Parts: sequence; C-alpha cells; structure tokens
Amino acid sequence: QVQLVESGGGLVQAGGSLRLSCAASTTISGFKPMGWYRQAPGNQRELVATISSYGSKRNYADSVKGRFTISRDNAKNTVNLQMNSLKPEDTAVYYCNFDPPNTGYWGQGTQVTVSS
Repeated sequence: QVQLVESGGGLVQAGGSLRLSCAASTTISGFKPMGWYRQAPGNQRELVATISSYGSKRNYADSVKGRFTISRDNAKNTVNLQMNSLKPEDTAVYYCNFDPPNTGYWGQGTQVTVSS
C-alpha cells in the first residue's frame, strides 16, 4: 500500500514562501492524479490544487491561484507545492492525497503557519 508523507511546513511571515513536498513510498508514476488539500482549525478540509498523472493539467482553488504552484516528479515519486505570497488565511495543516482523495491515504500532514 502506498504511503504519503508530507514535509516542508513551518512558520513564515505574510508575503513569504514555503515549498511543501509529498513523498510516496512506492511509485506513483502515471498511476493517479494527485492533489494537495488543507484544513484550518474549525474548518473542513478543502482542495488546494490538483495535478494530472503526468503533470499536463493543473487546477487550483480560487484562493491560491497565481500564488501556489503544484508539480510532480514521477521519477522521484514526489508531488510538490510551491507557495508564494503567503497570507495568514493560508494557515492550515496541508495534506497530499490522490485526486479524488482516498480516505485510507490521509497522512499526518504538515503544518503551515503564516504570521501577519
């Protein structure tokens, strides 16, 4: 079974940048589309960005368009999320999963905190 492990979160000031990485325990090359999701305290988990199996199609939530970029490296079994111009409202735990998400593959996520 594939395990997905997120990393790269941290504390950053508003306007700063972070790069999140999701490492798969086995090959995800060409298998499934992937996505990044986030959950802020008191809120439901929401979709942030998705990427197709070979990276040709990408979609973003309106709230992050123009600031976040999703990418994948199938040779390294990783999916990344470059986050620029961060805002306090981006504060959340960020998760990677398949697109659509599979309940059995939620990891612990990585905390992103943006201070104002």
